[in-house]
Amino acid sequence: MNRFLVLIHLLAVIVWIGGMFFAHVCLRPVAAAQLQPPQRLPLLAAILGRFFAVVGWALLLLWGSGLVRFARVGAPIPWNWHAMVGIATAMTVILGLIVFRFHRPMVAAVAAQDWPRAGAAMNTIRKLVLVNLVLGFVTVAIAILGA
Repeated sequence: MNRFLVLIHLLAVIVWIGGMFFAHVCLRPVAAAQLQPPQRLPLLAAILGRFFAVVGWALLLLWGSGLVRFARVGAPIPWNWHAMVGIATAMTVILGLIVFRFHRPMVAAVAAQDWPRAGAAMNTIRKLVLVNLVLGFVTVAIAILGA
């Protein structure tokens, strides 16, 4: 059972961190270089919408598998697990900000063809995704090196 929980946990991490890495490092820079705002922003808004839906499911699996493992390990809980929970909490809050505070208004701005407002929202999303990406890498390092 423990290996299955770890597998679920790692797959969810791969989806979330891998998706952020791809979007931030590969997709967005190329889209910015090759597409004007009226083409780029609707594309990015739609891609992010799909990504956030997938990450929502990944988060359920990530938190679920992590909390079950927490309950099963008993005391004392390893220090790195506490660190992972703290960072995951921050990352989840940041994701919530991205989705509800910036992505939804971006979608509305794209629908209204308000490219400056949509671009400003995308720029904030990009910065917050970078923060979450760094936190994700730190969490993986803590998981591996702190074991």
